[in-house]
Amino acid sequence: MEEHDYNNDLIHETSPYLLQHAHNPVDWKPWGEKALDQAKKENKLIIVSIGYAACHWCHVMEHESFEDPKVAEIMNSNYINIKVDREERPDIDQVYMSAVQLMTGSGGWPLNMIALPDGRPVWGGTYFPKGNWIDALNQISDLYEKQPEKLLEYAEKLEQGIKAVDVVEINSDEINFEKDFIDSSVKQWSKQFDHKKGGTKRVPKFMMPNNYHFLLRYAHQTKDEELLAYVKNTLTKISYGGIYDHVGGGFSRYSTDAKWHIPHFEKMLYDNAQLISLYSDAYLVTKDTWFKNVVLETLNFVSRELTNEEGAFYSSLDADSKTESGELEEGAFYVWSKEELKTLLGEDFTLFSDYYNINDYGIWEKGNYVLIRKEGNSDFCNEHKISNELLTNKVKSWKKALLDHREKRSRPRLDDKTLTSWNALMLKAYLDAYRVFGDQEFLNNAIKNATFIKKNQLKSDYSLFHNYKNGKSTVNGYLEDYATVIEAFILLYQNTLDPEWLDISKRLATYTIDHFFDNDRNIFYFTSDKDPQLIVRTIESSDNVIPASNSILAKSLFLLSHYYNEPTYKEISENMLHNMKSQIQSYPSGYSNWLDLMLNFTFDFYEIVVVGHEAEKKIQELHQIYIPNKLLAGSTSDSEMALLKNRFTDDETLIYVCVNNACKYPVNEINDAVNLLD
Repeated sequence: MEEHDYNNDLIHETSPYLLQHAHNPVDWKPWGEKALDQAKKENKLIIVSIGYAACHWCHVMEHESFEDPKVAEIMNSNYINIKVDREERPDIDQVYMSAVQLMTGSGGWPLNMIALPDGRPVWGGTYFPKGNWIDALNQISDLYEKQPEKLLEYAEKLEQGIKAVDVVEINSDEINFEKDFIDSSVKQWSKQFDHKKGGTKRVPKFMMPNNYHFLLRYAHQTKDEELLAYVKNTLTKISYGGIYDHVGGGFSRYSTDAKWHIPHFEKMLYDNAQLISLYSDAYLVTKDTWFKNVVLETLNFVSRELTNEEGAFYSSLDADSKTESGELEEGAFYVWSKEELKTLLGEDFTLFSDYYNINDYGIWEKGNYVLIRKEGNSDFCNEHKISNELLTNKVKSWKKALLDHREKRSRPRLDDKTLTSWNALMLKAYLDAYRVFGDQEFLNNAIKNATFIKKNQLKSDYSLFHNYKNGKSTVNGYLEDYATVIEAFILLYQNTLDPEWLDISKRLATYTIDHFFDNDRNIFYFTSDKDPQLIVRTIESSDNVIPASNSILAKSLFLLSHYYNEPTYKEISENMLHNMKSQIQSYPSGYSNWLDLMLNFTFDFYEIVVVGHEAEKKIQELHQIYIPNKLLAGSTSDSEMALLKNRFTDDETLIYVCVNNACKYPVNEINDAVNLLD
């Protein structure tokens, strides 16, 4: 067993992030009553330090400050020190992130907050160099000792500010969703578009998959060719960039430059899951085979590096890995030197260099290159006078040679905890890939993961656990867990026609309404009414890198209202969206999933029901057509479900197309059904 100079209370935790700090000289404690009670008993200020396992700057601050015995002495003498994994406890992260954004105007991780013994924040920020951190710790502990009333007064004002952050105002206007509202929102948003490099005119560049999923759908439904070209260009530029792993598949978290070249090298499950869904639909719309390759390679990456034997998915891979000298360095696992590439590729090096820009365009730092493409295969073949077949074979062999070599390197650290919400996003990704590409293995993997969630994360009362590690489920589920699982299980029903998954979705929705819903404001809290109270009960309403749990749930309640003929579900969904209109208008790109829901109310939304012995085959045919404004129901036998009742006949398979509670005459062929859609 490895000997350590220091041990603290984090040695008993399962979170990889907390375990990374278990041997710091800082006397870290996990968040909980024990640590909070100690702060009150000893009347000590609290340091709440929040990060996650794949966070580069978290590691930097740990090395500079938290591993330094002199810094630890100051922290241990004057503070109760609490470490939080933001992915395990997003509820705590939301509270203190709101505080630091109010204080400084920005946020990020590591998030370091000093709070009163009762947990109310008084000072904080993100990464601090060691000298700045020491100065702040000394000044604040001195102020608390000599003039505590100043910190108490500030804490009270800040608490009110934090509570105001999540206020969702009731919209007293008459409910009215119009195409003009969406059109003006997209026009306002489009001023930020970078039509040349893709994405928006800002650096760093985050991929924001849901933004492009909405814009893809909107361009399709409005037949806006210019918008569709922008989305296609963006998805092409992202996947040509170094932010995409051209050797092993999968995406890093964001790009530090405007051309998607140099990533922040951590790979997160949630990014890759949503991008698989997005590129699958983009392929369906454009038939661009490169988009299909991106999906298949990214699924291979997830299967190879983020999947366990139970069919559950791990959370992330670190940005940092060890160099040959044993030092941790960002991106070391992924970058290449010219000498290395020449040795591996031999006479193909020149062609490879042109294809992946081992030149001034692709150089990063310290003589290292990050692979990046500039053009499609057909243009490249024309310039180099080679056939597409030859290039395809060469690219395949290059990737294998580089992947085999890379596997011998020191690997990035793995965050092997399993989060219910992120697993549901990946479950949905497998289902979207199955829907578009029809590979049975994708469906098998989806069912295996759904079964894992049902077996391990779903309790008998239809509440959920948030976290799973080493065979143990922990942490009461948050709204993000319910919203994403409901969404994924509805989609699983649409792909299997197994009503069990739809039934679980409805039961989860019932539980969510009972324990998360604020009837007065018609919005859902992020935490259950069964959770211990923090200083504020937060609400997640704006769509970020992952859509807001409220917007995901609102979309699912809209679907469930159709499946079960439950007008209450539709009413909740409609009122939630109505209350978000002013926020959407002022900041459309931060509410793209709400805008996606608004499309369901402003355009015709179709119930397509397929009933008969060949229902599964017909639905697979239907999946090959991009129809985002629909829900699917079906059965190969008689069913009592509202949409299926009295529709089964033994001698033929019928397709019903219904809109606004009116159904067209049933037809037998998918093409005829599609012709019934306006």
